Amino acid sequence: MPIHVHVSKAESEMKFDLVYEGGKLLRIDIKKISGKETLSKNDINDAIELIKTHHEDICRKWTDFFVMGKQISVEKISKKI
Repeated sequence: MPIHVHVSKAESEMKFDLVYEGGKLLRIDIKKISGKETLSKNDINDAIELIKTHHEDICRKWTDFFVMGKQISVEKISKKI
């Protein structure tokens, strides 16, 4: 399972896979979630920018939860920073 984050807005939700190579973020792959509406193009672009800015924290929390089995706090972003 690749490192990923779910981004949702209203009834829309998509999964963003973070692909690393040599310890650096190489790309972000976007996946549709079955049964969910897709985000708008603008929302996708906003999500990508946010993920690029916070990818190290996302990676750390993902590893803590999925690899180390630690409890993590979910961060909900309710407006653009």
